[in-house]
Amino acid sequence: MKDLRDKVAAVTGAASGIGRALALELAEQGAELAISDIDAPGVEKVAGEVAERGVRVSHAPLDVADRAAVYAWAERVVADHGRVNLVINNAGVTVGASIEDIAYEDFEWLMGIDFWGVVYGTKAFLPHLIASGDGHVVNLSSIFGLIGVPGQCSYNAAKFAVRGFTECLRQELEIAGHPVSATCVHPGGIRTDIARNARFRVKEGAIEHGQVVEHFDKMARTSPEDAARAILKGVRDNDRRILVGVDASVVDSLQRWVPTGYQWLVSRVARWRKAVI
Repeated sequence: MKDLRDKVAAVTGAASGIGRALALELAEQGAELAISDIDAPGVEKVAGEVAERGVRVSHAPLDVADRAAVYAWAERVVADHGRVNLVINNAGVTVGASIEDIAYEDFEWLMGIDFWGVVYGTKAFLPHLIASGDGHVVNLSSIFGLIGVPGQCSYNAAKFAVRGFTECLRQELEIAGHPVSATCVHPGGIRTDIARNARFRVKEGAIEHGQVVEHFDKMARTSPEDAARAILKGVRDNDRRILVGVDASVVDSLQRWVPTGYQWLVSRVARWRKAVI
């Protein structure tokens, strides 16, 4: 997929952050858009911004953890646009909690969105991508899909799972000879509201939610717009893995150089910054 002009792209989690930036950048590059988000007013607003760029757009409220709803949306996208060439499974949430303290309900909530949402989005759209003759699946993992981080057990579990799922998908598509490719994205700190919208469970005396948001804001060096451009360049280049941000490249190198030793370093930094849940 060397050119996105006149392609039809479906993006989840498009009401804000990376999803919104992807929708607007795809529109700038001449793609038709089908966008969704659980935030119905938010995704409607973004649809208006996309339409101002002169491309066709449809929008829908969508809970990606609802399998039937994701499949219904995929069918509606094809009915509305005639085909679909690109699906970007971007919707995501996080939970700040230790393994000891995390509630099963919070763990299941996160996995439903961050992992099962990716699986549903991939499987619902895959037959349509194959039928298009020129398709691509983009699944959002994280730098937390490269290394484990204390206080992010559920997020780590989901993002490692997305990485394995997408790498397997890419290989199976190549073996089958389908006209579809797949890319896994590992963003570093992106200036979005994911930390503000997180569920948070802490022990008395541990770091508070506001402190986590403050730490995140200081570390989030990459804008959603820069992330979107990097992701779409990776699609055009047919990259297997996209690292977004200098911090993502550093983390990737750290994991390669000291695949187990990095844990000691991360633990020391977390303890020093009192960033332990």
